[in-house]
Amino acid sequence: MRQLNFDVLTLFPGILAGPLNESILKRGRDKGLLNVRVWNIRDFAEDKHKTADDSPYGGGAGMVLKPEPIFKAIEAVTAEYPGERLLTILLSPQGRLFDQRQAERLSEEKRRIVLLCGHYEEIDERVRTALVDEELSIGDYVLTGGELAALVVIDAATRLLPGVLGDEESAYRDSFGDGLLDNPHYTRPADFRGMKVPDALLSGNHEEIRRWRRREALKATLMKRPDLLKTAELTDEDREMLAELKREVRREL
Repeated sequence: MRQLNFDVLTLFPGILAGPLNESILKRGRDKGLLNVRVWNIRDFAEDKHKTADDSPYGGGAGMVLKPEPIFKAIEAVTAEYPGERLLTILLSPQGRLFDQRQAERLSEEKRRIVLLCGHYEEIDERVRTALVDEELSIGDYVLTGGELAALVVIDAATRLLPGVLGDEESAYRDSFGDGLLDNPHYTRPADFRGMKVPDALLSGNHEEIRRWRRREALKATLMKRPDLLKTAELTDEDREMLAELKREVRREL
């Protein structure tokens, strides 16, 4: 049984509490497939006010997370799990873009994953230099802190664990599972306010349904994220469908 272990270091543990106790993440934890422990960085601050940040040397706006409490927090995690290897990841806008391939990589990670949530203006560079193994970013924008990014990473990796989802194949049929966007989905009723479910999905012909779904996935990717087609895993059938779709688009222009 594959199991994921996360330790999240944050100034605001409450941000993570709700999502970790709902839906797929709760299911993963209940099944023992996902373990998440949240550590409050302020608990490791050395002064009576539990100060975790200070003004930057050289001046400038904002505050910088201090090195002492973060070093002590990492040391506490290490002491808590003697003999276990750690993979320490800083959630940062400077990091490598987190995508489905990264989620797949982390879902197979055997080391305990420590997610360090930045906050305020920046984090003391000595933390990055001495403690951080890698940095990840969930997009080219700035969040108030790394907590939401940590939840994205945990969620995306957890749903790939066998046994977490009700349908074992659904994680790999989703968008980006094979480099493409997902195909459209429909449920009852077959006719809603004049909007009908495509005939192929009502045919009962499994091969026709498969081809329709694949073609629609290719179409969605072509229209919305054509950049993904450069690296998507395409078969000869996919390329034929794609060529036909491109001809249709040209005719409509």
